Amino acid sequence: MKRAWAVGLSAAALLGGALALGVAVGDGGKLAPGLRVAGVDVGGLTREEAALALKERGAAPRVTVTAGSRTWTVGADRLGWRADVGASLDAAARAGSERNVFERVRAWIGQARVQEFPLATRVDAAQARAGLSALTREVNTQPKDATVFFDKAILRYAVTPDAPGRRAAVEVAANAYAANPALTTLTVPVTEWKARHTAQAVRAHVERGNRLIRPLTVRLEGTDLTGELRPLQVANLYWVRGSGVVLDDAMVQAVFERFTGEMDRPAQNARYVQRGGELVRVGEKAGLVTSREAALAAFRKAILDPAVTTLVFPSEVSRPTLRLAELPDPQGLELIATGRSTYYRSSPERRANVAVAAAKISGVVVPAGEDFSFLNALGPITPGNGFVGGLIISGGRTVDGLGGGVCQVSTTAFRALYSAGLPVVERNPHSYRVSYYEPQVGFEAAVYDPGVDLKMRNDTGAPLLIKTVNDNARSTLAVQVWGVKPERTVTVHPAVILSRTPHPPAQYVVNPEMRPGALRQVDWAQDGYKLYITRTIKDAAGTRTDKVSTEYKPWRAVYEFGPRG
Repeated sequence: MKRAWAVGLSAAALLGGALALGVAVGDGGKLAPGLRVAGVDVGGLTREEAALALKERGAAPRVTVTAGSRTWTVGADRLGWRADVGASLDAAARAGSERNVFERVRAWIGQARVQEFPLATRVDAAQARAGLSALTREVNTQPKDATVFFDKAILRYAVTPDAPGRRAAVEVAANAYAANPALTTLTVPVTEWKARHTAQAVRAHVERGNRLIRPLTVRLEGTDLTGELRPLQVANLYWVRGSGVVLDDAMVQAVFERFTGEMDRPAQNARYVQRGGELVRVGEKAGLVTSREAALAAFRKAILDPAVTTLVFPSEVSRPTLRLAELPDPQGLELIATGRSTYYRSSPERRANVAVAAAKISGVVVPAGEDFSFLNALGPITPGNGFVGGLIISGGRTVDGLGGGVCQVSTTAFRALYSAGLPVVERNPHSYRVSYYEPQVGFEAAVYDPGVDLKMRNDTGAPLLIKTVNDNARSTLAVQVWGVKPERTVTVHPAVILSRTPHPPAQYVVNPEMRPGALRQVDWAQDGYKLYITRTIKDAAGTRTDKVSTEYKPWRAVYEFGPRG
C-alpha cells in the first residue's frame, strides 16, 4: 500500500508539474507534437514554418482530360484546382487544441500520438468550366446540313452528306471535379445532335427535283401557237433545297412573260397603212391573248408536277379599242413632232429590218388616253413577219440575231413622241452607246421581243397618227406624230453627262472555224457613261421638267482569230 501510494503520488506530481508549466498545443505559437499534414511532420513548427514545409506538397498535380476522341494532360491549376494550406493547418491546430490532459502530458514527455491530416484542396467550378471550355473548343461543332447541288456531269441534282453537331458538356465535368478535387482523370461527356436537314431527308426532295427535269410544251387555247422548254430550262424554274422544292418566282415570271409575248395575239385597232404613197384604212380585228391570272397559276402548278409535259394556257378574247368608223381623217390632223436618225454604214440586213419596222408602225393610230406600244404596233419579230438576221445586243455581246435594226426605228419613234411631250411609260436604253444614234446621245430606246418595249401615253386628248418616212438611199429615217396639236410647248434639252468610264482592254477569242492567222473584229469599244436628258413642258397646268436617266456600260472591243497552226 505504501508503494502504490508512492507511484500515484509521483504521477500526480508529474501531472501537477505539467499543469504548472502550462503544457499545451500552441505554446509559443507552435503546432502540437505528433501532427502531420500530407505526410509532412509539422509538430513543433510555427504556422509559417509549417506552410513553408508544405509548399512542395501544394504544387498542382497533372490532370488528364478526355472529351470524345481528344485527350489533354494539363496542370490542375488550369482547371481551378488550388491547395488550401491554411485550412489544412487549421485542422491540425484544432486537433492539437482538442487533446485532453493525458495526451498533452504524453506529448510533453515525447510520447505524442501521431495524427495525420490530408492537404486540403478545392476546385473553383467557374474556373473549371472556363478551363474545360478552352480545351474542348474544337470539339464543339455545329451540325452540318446536307446540301443540294446540280451535278453538271450527269445533269441531275445530288446531295452532299450531313454531319451531326457535337457539344462538350463541360458543366457536368466541372461540377464533378469541384466535388472531388483529388481526381487525376476527368471525362467530359460529348453529346451529339442531328442536322436540321439530313441527307436521308433531303434525298427525297432531290429525287422529286430530278423527276421534274423533263420537256414542257405550252399552247395558247384556241390556237396552234406553242412555246417549248427543254429539260434544263424547266430545271431552271425551281430550286431544290433542304426544305423541299420551291419555285424560282422571278424566273417563272420571266418565262411566263416570254411565252405570253410569243403566243399572244392582241387585238389590232383600226389603222392606216401606206399603199402607193396613200394612207388606206384597215379595219380592226379581235385578238386572242392569255388569261394571265389563271394561266400563271396553271403554269406554276404544272412545273411542279412531273406528269405534266403539255399545258394549255387558258385564253380570252382581246377587243380592239379603236374601230374603223372612229379613225380620224388624216386631212384634219397637223404635224405635232418629228424624230430623226441616220443609219449610215448599216449592213443590207439591218437596212431591210429598218424598212420593215418603219412600214409596220406607219399608219398606227393611238386613241386618246391610251399607250402607244412599239411592240404591239410592230407585231412579232419573226421571219414570217418580214424580219431577217442582223447584229443585236444579247448576253453582253454584239451578236447575230433576228431583227437587228429594229431599234433604229424604236429610237426614232421615241425622239418623236418625247418631243411631242407624251409621258414616258416604258423606255429602256441599250447596254452601251451605239454610234447609229449619235450625236443625240441618250435619246434612244431599245426594244426586244418579248418583254422590252417602248410605251408612251397619248395625253393630247385626241387620237394620234404615227407616220414614217424612210429614205434608204440617204440612210435617213423620220417618224412623225400627227394629231390635234395640244396647247403646249415642249423644249428638249441636251444630255447632261454625269460620269465617264473608260472601256476595258480588247478581248481576243479563238474561232476554230476561221483559217489560221485570220483576224476580224466582232465588237467595238465604247466608254461607259451615266447621263440624263430633260425636257420642259409648258401648258395650262404650268411649267414642269422631267428627266430620263441612262447608264451605258463600258464595252470592250472583241476580236476573233483563227487557231494557230
